[in-house]
Amino acid sequence: MGRPGPFTPVDLAVQAGRPLLLRQPFDPSEFDDVILGCVNVHADEVNPGRVAPLRLGCGPEVPGWTVQRNCASGMQSIDIGYRYIADGGADLILAGGTEALSHAPLMFSEEATAWFGGLFGAKSPVAKLKQMARFRPKFMTPSIALLRGLTDPVVKINMGQTAEILAHQFGVSRAQADAYAVESHNRLARAHDEGWLEELVPMIGDDGKVYDFDDGVRRDSSTEHLGKLRPAFEKPYGKVTPGNSSQITDGASWVILASEAAVKQHDLEPLAKIVDSEWAALDPSVMGLGPVISSTPILKRQKLTREDIGAWEINEAFAAQVLSCLAAWTEPEFCDGVLGLKEPFGAVDRERLNVDGGAISLGHPVGTSGNRIVIHLIHVMRRLGAKLGVATECIGGGMGGAMLIETV
Repeated sequence: MGRPGPFTPVDLAVQAGRPLLLRQPFDPSEFDDVILGCVNVHADEVNPGRVAPLRLGCGPEVPGWTVQRNCASGMQSIDIGYRYIADGGADLILAGGTEALSHAPLMFSEEATAWFGGLFGAKSPVAKLKQMARFRPKFMTPSIALLRGLTDPVVKINMGQTAEILAHQFGVSRAQADAYAVESHNRLARAHDEGWLEELVPMIGDDGKVYDFDDGVRRDSSTEHLGKLRPAFEKPYGKVTPGNSSQITDGASWVILASEAAVKQHDLEPLAKIVDSEWAALDPSVMGLGPVISSTPILKRQKLTREDIGAWEINEAFAAQVLSCLAAWTEPEFCDGVLGLKEPFGAVDRERLNVDGGAISLGHPVGTSGNRIVIHLIHVMRRLGAKLGVATECIGGGMGGAMLIETV
């Protein structure tokens, strides 16, 4: 909304974690480790993975740390905890993700920073006056750190442009991208109305204001409205607009991971179990194909077909990016040459994909999204009666992450 939001990353993590921990039969001090994904760390909360559990009452003896794998940081926290437990090194892990993109800082140029340094370092009034005389108005024009962070430092293009490349490569039209975005909003609105977002909790600001509804959903969204928006990255003929891209927003998410021994000891009722996970990489200029190259190896390894997966969550970085992933799975040449499949993987059923909308309508708090899509996938699977589900996402820098979940 053009200004910092009411919550810092740790504020978000604490308010999301408090109701989760309050309903557990064990004390928060019994966690073996706390792992929290966060990309844009607040200057006053260095290592939010340690600050958040201290504020949550886990106690000073429970270690906590922050992980950063860009868009997949929240899923990375789950994966690390899952592997700790599988290796026998832990029994209880609190794994989460948090992000307050509205608090992303403004950054002065190096030239302006040098001028400020000279001013602060001047020892005498005369030296200060001389340094002040070197001031230039352009020094007071900071850049937005978030926008700089969305530009890949290797290929020198931003995330939106990578989606444009995929749209061109796989023939995704502007109309298709806009239609997908409208569907995301409609599905999220329905999920809100039906009470299907049961894992969401309200936030309470310092002023007592209650935030009980994400403000990203546009109930009046239509292809006519979206069609009037100008391309954001490749004018005038680009396919990616603010309306069919993920929203910049704030949010946090947590899951509790437990070993079988901890489940028995504390009489816990598991929602699901992690079957497998995969991290993969590709050229940063086509990073949006990350879900394809990370989830396909899991299914090959587990000897599963597309039809075995009852629900999918593909993080909606851009509508064109999601649609390109779906198209890639149907192209024989891509499936053979890139994925090593003798036959095309096939079209993912849209009725099993992001059934309650996604980042286009709900938002994409970068460090959180990977965690959020895992926990929401579990709720969707239980609602649909699905045994197996896949949560996956593309990752800035040219990577993909995926997790295979089984309900229990």
